Amino acid sequence: MAAAGARRRRLLRLLMQLGSVLLTRFPFWNCLSALMLFAERADARRKPDIPVPYLYLDMGAAVLCASFMSFGVKRRWFALGAALQLAVSTYAAYIGGYVHYGDWLKVRMYSRTIAIIGGFLILASGAGEIYRQKPRSRSLQSTGQVFLGIYLICVAYSLQHSKEDRLAYLNHILGGEITLQLLFILYGVLALSFLSGYYISTAAQILSVILPLVILFIDGNLGYWHDSRRVEFWNQMKLIGQNVGIFGAVIILATDG
Repeated sequence: MAAAGARRRRLLRLLMQLGSVLLTRFPFWNCLSALMLFAERADARRKPDIPVPYLYLDMGAAVLCASFMSFGVKRRWFALGAALQLAVSTYAAYIGGYVHYGDWLKVRMYSRTIAIIGGFLILASGAGEIYRQKPRSRSLQSTGQVFLGIYLICVAYSLQHSKEDRLAYLNHILGGEITLQLLFILYGVLALSFLSGYYISTAAQILSVILPLVILFIDGNLGYWHDSRRVEFWNQMKLIGQNVGIFGAVIILATDG
């Protein structure tokens, strides 16, 4: 029994470390995919979401926060900084008006950004630390969980009201519309759990099983999103990276919630 308990603790610790790695390294991928996206747009003489001088400052701040988080130096503070940086850059891109997206794509993009911000807040609370030297901030963790709940509400909304998202799921799930409605209910229940703060570990464990399948079969269907729905290739890669980062945050909650 003692040996089994020790193995379980080691496994949970490894999973928690994996979640931290995925989340803390996310800004690197986000910057890379953004640069590739803007290079893709430059060929078509289209402007980036954020004006160029501010874009470099934004990416510099993201890389700085990611570097310190990755090395574990003042992780809580730089996780909070990463959340603030992402919020400011998203707001700047939204009000900039340089690029116009469809409503369904806006929901996909901004809901995932909200979830990533929530993940950074969870990290800033002290969750996911192997050797916790300071008490965990439950208020920051609760706020991060609410942001994840908002993301799940948006996913559930898209399954009902976005033709693009509905087709993406219907092309890969058995049972058709019935299974889609069951997924809608599941996302809704998980959202309520994150918003209320009840059964967080259980909800996170369920979500940590669902998300890899979504990343692989739904987000990873580049032919559908890029060719059929005209989502820019590197924008879709950016969305995939966001879901991987969300997966990291969910693993942290599932193992250290």
